[in-house]
Amino acid sequence: MSGCVGGSGIKTESRGLNRAVQSVRQTGSAGKPISVIAPAINENIIMTTSKIVDEQITFDDGSEEGYTPSDYNKYRGEITIRQAVESSQNIPFVKIMEMLTPKESIRYMKKMGITTLTDVDENLNLALGGLDKGISPLEMAAAYNTIANGGVYIEPTFYKKVEDSNKNVILKPSQKRRRVYSKEVSYIVTTLLKEPVYGKYGTATYCKIKGIDVAAKTGTTNEEYDRWLCGYTPYYTAVTWFGYDQNETIRFNGKNPSGQIWSSVMSSIHSKLENKSFEKPRGVVEKQICRETGLLARTGCKDLYTDYYLKSNVPTVYCSKHSGNELEGTANKDSSSTSLLENIVDNVKESIESETQNYIYKESTDETFEQ
Repeated sequence: MSGCVGGSGIKTESRGLNRAVQSVRQTGSAGKPISVIAPAINENIIMTTSKIVDEQITFDDGSEEGYTPSDYNKYRGEITIRQAVESSQNIPFVKIMEMLTPKESIRYMKKMGITTLTDVDENLNLALGGLDKGISPLEMAAAYNTIANGGVYIEPTFYKKVEDSNKNVILKPSQKRRRVYSKEVSYIVTTLLKEPVYGKYGTATYCKIKGIDVAAKTGTTNEEYDRWLCGYTPYYTAVTWFGYDQNETIRFNGKNPSGQIWSSVMSSIHSKLENKSFEKPRGVVEKQICRETGLLARTGCKDLYTDYYLKSNVPTVYCSKHSGNELEGTANKDSSSTSLLENIVDNVKESIESETQNYIYKESTDETFEQ
């Protein structure tokens, strides 16, 4: 099921410009999940509780003056990735891009269906959505849907089949499908994208839907020429861009107009659907975290929350600020053999289940599936 609206106002021509499909625009922070967050988690460069200093800094980008981005909000000092996503800080993601490299970021983005990137985009500004040409709302939707769909990219199409007057099928789309991320990576990225919706300093808190999980990211470009809201639920993925064909600053009573549209449409189409949450894969590891330090919680930590990790990148450092059980490290060490065995068993099960599902999927469809 898909829908597309390519412009506002009264229709004045046939086959006019469809901005959802044909216009490519700068993405601002809406590009962070697909250019930085998902690739860096997949490459084990970061985890949700990784700490990065949010500060004024000049990056060496090969130019004489360097690259000096700024935050839309005030600098927050040392913060976790989860906190950086919640309030949409900029500097941490440029630092991550520096570790990931723009070349690797572009490789992932192309696998997620982005076709408008150029050689000029191979620079650190890619982390903040500063692009040579831009990305269309349709391709942004397909990229976000890759994460929503458990890591599988599905080429967009607007029809299921074409029949003649006798109900004979004369045309069916051949959608390319390829796995870009594991279900585990996709789920962890999804938990991060819930922060703008549910976090205290979230930038998309107006996108909540009662009883249904929402993951979303806002985007704003320089001079507020472009406003984005890209998000998904367990049911649907939707992307909204708001702006003008010729750049003009958007003024909308201090609110994000694309977010208002997104919220109105998504709330309506979900109004009669059953309550539903994002499903956590068995391969994701849960840990209790001390909110104050961002480290593994001890018995003396009072403000706790649950965070999520890949088995290949689980934190090992406990909070040292609050008193707790001094035997925690010993207990973990003593149980390492058992934990290792359990991890091996779980990994084998996950591998078998994944291969079985891929086999069943490929056997039951004529569509192309690229691994």
